[in-house]
Amino acid sequence: MDGRDVDHELTRRGAATRQRIVEAAATLVRTHGAAGTGLEAVMSTAGVSKSQLYHYFSDKDALITAVIEWQTACVLAVNEPLLRDLDSLKGLKHWRDVLVDGSAAIDGAGGCPLGSLVGELAERPKQRAALAAGFARWQGYLRDAFERMRGNGQLAGTAEPAQLATAVLAALQGGLLLAQTARSSAPLVSALDMALAYVGGKRPEQQGRARMG
Repeated sequence: MDGRDVDHELTRRGAATRQRIVEAAATLVRTHGAAGTGLEAVMSTAGVSKSQLYHYFSDKDALITAVIEWQTACVLAVNEPLLRDLDSLKGLKHWRDVLVDGSAAIDGAGGCPLGSLVGELAERPKQRAALAAGFARWQGYLRDAFERMRGNGQLAGTAEPAQLATAVLAALQGGLLLAQTARSSAPLVSALDMALAYVGGKRPEQQGRARMG
C-alpha cells in the first residue's frame, strides 16, 4: 500500500467517524432537544473519544450546525428525486402522496426532521443560517418544478413559482406539525390538498366535488 492509499484510507475512516458523530448527535437531538444533548452523551452514543469529537467539531455549536446540515440532506434525499424533474400536476400529486404515506406510516410522529429544529434553534444566528439554507434548497426544488409547469402550460402564465413554492412548503410544514400533535396524517392531508388545489387554480370545494363525482 503506497502513501496515497494510506491517505485515502485515513480520509475514508475519518469521514466515517465524523458521520457517526453527527448521526449520534442527530438521534439525541431528536429525542432530547439540542439543549438536552450533552457532548458526553454524543461521545458515548457514537463510541468516540473527546479528542476525536474535538478533532472534527470545535464546539457544540459546530456539531449542532452539522446536525442541521445532516437533517437537510436526509429531507432532500426523499424530496429531490421526486421534485428534480417534476413538471405536472400529476407529479405534484405523487410527491404529496409519498409524503402523506410516510407520515401515515408513523402516525405523524416526529414531524419534519428539519422543521422540528426551528423552535429551539432559529434564534441562534449560525443555526438559523443553516436552517434557512436548508429550507431554501427545498423551496428551490419546488420553485423550479413550478417554473417548468408554467412553461409547459400546466400553470397559468401569471403564476408566481417562488410564491407558490413558499405557500406549498409552508402548508407542508404546518401540516406536519399538526400531524405530529394529533398523531394522525389527517392534518397533513388537509393542508397539502388545499395547497395543491390552489396551485392548480381550483378552489378546495371544487376539488372536493371533483372527487365525489
